[in-house]
Amino acid sequence: MLKSTFAAIGTAAVLATGASAAELGDVNKPIRLGLNNWTGHQVSTYVAGEILKAAGYQVEYVNVTNQDFWSSLAAGDIHANVEVWSTSQTAEVAESLASGATMDLGDLELYAQEGLVYPAHVEELCPGLPNWEALRDCASVFATSETGDQGRLIGYPADWSSPGADRVAGLGLPFTNTPAADENGLTEALRESVENNTAVLATFWQPHWAMLEYNLKFVQLPPAEPACFSDPSWGPNPNAVNDCGFESARVMKAGWGQLAETWPAAFEILFTFTLNIEDQQPMMGSVDVEGRPVEEVVKEWMSMNEFVWRPLLDDATS
Repeated sequence: MLKSTFAAIGTAAVLATGASAAELGDVNKPIRLGLNNWTGHQVSTYVAGEILKAAGYQVEYVNVTNQDFWSSLAAGDIHANVEVWSTSQTAEVAESLASGATMDLGDLELYAQEGLVYPAHVEELCPGLPNWEALRDCASVFATSETGDQGRLIGYPADWSSPGADRVAGLGLPFTNTPAADENGLTEALRESVENNTAVLATFWQPHWAMLEYNLKFVQLPPAEPACFSDPSWGPNPNAVNDCGFESARVMKAGWGQLAETWPAAFEILFTFTLNIEDQQPMMGSVDVEGRPVEEVVKEWMSMNEFVWRPLLDDATS
């Protein structure tokens, strides 16, 4: 069981020195923060939202998906998204930023990694792991009645993206991608594998509490290089692209193009807001493992770490 309280590590929010105070702007207009459907995103968003509330702003949380949040930002239907993974975005993002309808609010500064994972005990069921080539020889260990002779890869939910499916296809691995219904579906499959000593392969990421809880290991894939995604002749499969590892993920923040002029101090707060693994991951565990409401968990963190976030707020507003 993960602890329900957090050490006051003091790493979440940082502010560049020398910043000047800014006006609050239109405090009668709520700042609408986009809320995606995974726990880490919700933790990041509620922390940012609580800081904005402490500054004197009204905050609303709006459910959005990876597919629609950029258009919602551009239209001003939401005003910021504080955890945007570059690996799940489309080419239209650059156009949106270049147009000025949306803005890059800098890095969230999470150390992020995506890949194909399995619980450590699976190495006994599939000798040769973590090398990716082992999956070719023992795919049947991962098979289910639905996948037949093919192994099953549990992929991201369909409305996220399909980087895992792209990799097994590119590498010519005999696996069928089965999208999870949601984040809970992914973690439940990992839990069942550990409890039943069965094999499972999933597309997953860190930071996430499940990495430690289920002793997850990343499959070692060929290094990711730009040519892997455009030149079939590059890599172990001469007939396909994506025959390599996952691209390094940048976790950024994005805002409405008129954010700075509407709420100058809020822009300063969001631009300088960061969150580290050491802060986010325990909060995620309290939500997913202990079943606590994310709002409650974040408020507890805020009360224990005021010395961390208060300087950020004060430097932006006073």
